[in-house]
Amino acid sequence: MKSSLDVLRRPMVTEKVTRLQEQLNQYVFEVHPNANKLEIKQAVEERFKVRVDKVRTMNVRGKLKALGRFKGRRPDWKKAVVTLSEGEKIDLFEGA
Repeated sequence: MKSSLDVLRRPMVTEKVTRLQEQLNQYVFEVHPNANKLEIKQAVEERFKVRVDKVRTMNVRGKLKALGRFKGRRPDWKKAVVTLSEGEKIDLFEGA
């Protein structure tokens, strides 16, 4: 079993994610590519001391990028959309 620090890489902060947090109580994280839904749920509950209702995951393909004549590819990654129980909340930026 991986620790919560290995499973959760970083929280995603975009306009769409902020809207999901406010309206649907959903949070989005970049997670380890081999992590499954159960490990993600346990990691969020352990790290933030909240109850998780649902976890949805998706694999995101890396974009093709070019710089001059050099072409490359950004790495593939996995993200998880975590729905919290009613009344639960995660303070990602408490002191900001």
